[in-house]
Amino acid sequence: MIELKNIKKSFNGRPILNDINLTINDGEILAIVGPSGAGKTTLLRALAGLGDIDSGEILLDGQPFDPRSSDLKNNVIGVVFQDYNLFPNLTVWENVTLAPKMVLKMAAAELETKIKPILAQLQLAGKDALYPFELSGGMKQRVAIARALAMQPKVLAYDEPTSALDPSMRTEVANLLLDLKKDGVTQIVVTHDIELANNIADKIFTVNAIS
Repeated sequence: MIELKNIKKSFNGRPILNDINLTINDGEILAIVGPSGAGKTTLLRALAGLGDIDSGEILLDGQPFDPRSSDLKNNVIGVVFQDYNLFPNLTVWENVTLAPKMVLKMAAAELETKIKPILAQLQLAGKDALYPFELSGGMKQRVAIARALAMQPKVLAYDEPTSALDPSMRTEVANLLLDLKKDGVTQIVVTHDIELANNIADKIFTVNAIS
């Protein structure tokens, strides 16, 4: 369980997050919604250790937690970015296994036993040798999710998972996230897509712009 208590963040004297209080329970899907500029992505980056906060407290399972000091080997929150950030010169397999190999020091046999099931779960079996330019937007997203899951995070977070996809793929995205929930994956979804949020979320948290 992750708890946020009285989180505040400003940029150049302009408040973005003001006294954010939020609980993310294990195994649930939390959707963070709100208008552009309200601080959704800022909140996500703070949770993932990619940005700092001015004040407040983050707790992990009841203990103080600083995402910025979290060792990659003890990955807590994995992030699937809006543009996926896949390495164009690496295959699907190489993109997904690079961090586990370099950071977690997984040997070839362990990569086979731990990563192959993730690819199968995300309908990527048999796509190992393809390069990003050979994949559809939906497939690139699945590879990005597989890469995040390969690091065995406690929480998986998404920044606008439907923004780069055709509207017809929203149902596919929703089903994917719900399938991961069945496997016990705790998920945070930052989205403008209210329909997606309503379809998948156990809890919706609205971030409002501060005037």
